[in-house]
Amino acid sequence: MASLSVALPLQLDSGDGFEMIKSFRKLARQNLKMLLLTDPGERVMEPDFGAGLKSFLFENYHRDIGAQIDSKIREQVDIFMPAIEIMDIIFDETDIDSHVLGIEITFLIPDIGVKELLRFTI
Repeated sequence: MASLSVALPLQLDSGDGFEMIKSFRKLARQNLKMLLLTDPGERVMEPDFGAGLKSFLFENYHRDIGAQIDSKIREQVDIFMPAIEIMDIIFDETDIDSHVLGIEITFLIPDIGVKELLRFTI
């Protein structure tokens, strides 16, 4: 099968040179994670690209912070990844005092009928 993209982080692979992504499911997960972890202004020629989730880590914690992050994620996905639909966003706030936030996003790729889960910590 043809490769769609290089997998990040880069890892050597004896067959392709670098490990490659060969499924749309994995490509969507990687692209969504990159969108969420990129800060606005960080991507060349796309100053509005990125949810900038790391910037929320050092703000004073209040009960509306989850709603602000949820809104920012949905806004960025609507603009830059319209092929996916966010179904649910869950935050793990158990380690908030250590400036760590767990995020679990369930999303759907309607064109190929795939439901996927992206879980990561920032």
